[in-house]
Amino acid sequence: MPAPRNIPGSLVLAALLCLLAVTTATAQTRDVAGSRDYPGIGRFAGSVITGYVVKDFDAARMQAAAFKDGQPTDARRLEGRVVRIAYRTNPGPSILEVSRNFDTQLAKAGFETLLACDTDACGAIPFTENIDTLPIPQMWVDGFNYRYFAGRKSEGGRETYASVIVSQNNQDIYAQVTVAELGAIANKMVDAAAMAKGLGETGHIALYGIYFDTDKAVLKPESRPTLEQIAKLLTSQPQLNVFIVGHTDSQGAYEYNLDLSKRRAEAVAAELAKSFRIAQARLRTAGVGLLAPVGSNATDAGRALNRRVELVAP
Repeated sequence: MPAPRNIPGSLVLAALLCLLAVTTATAQTRDVAGSRDYPGIGRFAGSVITGYVVKDFDAARMQAAAFKDGQPTDARRLEGRVVRIAYRTNPGPSILEVSRNFDTQLAKAGFETLLACDTDACGAIPFTENIDTLPIPQMWVDGFNYRYFAGRKSEGGRETYASVIVSQNNQDIYAQVTVAELGAIANKMVDAAAMAKGLGETGHIALYGIYFDTDKAVLKPESRPTLEQIAKLLTSQPQLNVFIVGHTDSQGAYEYNLDLSKRRAEAVAAELAKSFRIAQARLRTAGVGLLAPVGSNATDAGRALNRRVELVAP
């Protein structure tokens, strides 16, 4: 029989994505490195974390009401610290069982319900196109079969939103928890003058304007303004050499964090040499992982302070 021809590219892509999702789900038996449950919410029994993204400042899209005539009626764009965690549960439980467990847990955690609906009541496929989910194979959403919850709580003057979408691929259940802790963006810019002052007065300066994705050592484009200020400092003081030191919080294995922090420091040095023509000999790198905290690793705020890059004077 001759091979079929003229298969639409979209069908080929869909087939490949399905195969990728099945293969990944079959292979993964433990949480992705560096991930953890959101405190007070947790996970459905037997689940593994397939995707984990935490941003100190980001925007999340949540729906606080069902769609009407295919359009949102209460869409919310939430800015602040955003946590996205995707889970996969092996065959056995239903979408409803997993969803109801999350609903109950969020109620216990103090979230009042804004919206709890299933496929048709939510708004079917258009609804799923207007919420944030992690990409395949981390998260899988079937627009014809899902449940959604959105809730809100206010505590100590702080407003937090949470949403959970639960769906299915083959027989595996997928769930994504998204939590948005509302807050204004922190000013993390440190200019060349402040860097010089810190090095002169204390011998080091912490930089929070250098960004990496969770568990990665690749510089994000948002890091460029801070890199420009480091380059400005080093260009204005040709005699100055510095150590670039990477730091992490306490999440994850000790040896892994040491290596990750060193690779991040090396990434900063490499970018300064490549894009700003700073002599590599002026930039020595080190990674100390979790060994020099400036905040408590028992709190989210403390861990955020501990995730940093520092310039250190020799």
